[in-house]
Amino acid sequence: MSKVSYYTAEGLKKLREELKQLKDIERVKASKAIAEARDKGDLSENAEYDAAKEAQGMLEMRISKLEDQLAGARVIDESQMDTSKILVLSKVKIKNQTNGMEMLYTLVADGEADLASGKISVNSPIGKGLLGKSVGDVAEIQVPSGIMKFDIIEISR
Repeated sequence: MSKVSYYTAEGLKKLREELKQLKDIERVKASKAIAEARDKGDLSENAEYDAAKEAQGMLEMRISKLEDQLAGARVIDESQMDTSKILVLSKVKIKNQTNGMEMLYTLVADGEADLASGKISVNSPIGKGLLGKSVGDVAEIQVPSGIMKFDIIEISR
């Protein structure tokens, strides 16, 4: 049974495109690589055949994982979301109390997280610590080096 994960329409589209690519193109390539290796003779000592079979197994595992993700995927309707609290897809401006640094993050599902573009997972320590907070609240987040405190400055969509 797959667990429910929430995605933006864009994130869900990317998942579907990746699955289509793997099924329609990569699967065919893997089958051809196995057939070519099989044609080279004795399979008991054919490293190329073993490598092709292993690559096919990894591909099938990735396809299965994506299918499970898609089975539990739900698109978030942003128009129905409360903007007074931090939820999935909230854009949050926070200020580190220790060094005064301000950061802007968007909370997203695990599959869409990309720190370089300011998207953090709701299941990350910071994401979990921010969920449910409002402007003016202080989020105390447990990290390996101790507790970090962040002031919630702004919440938007």
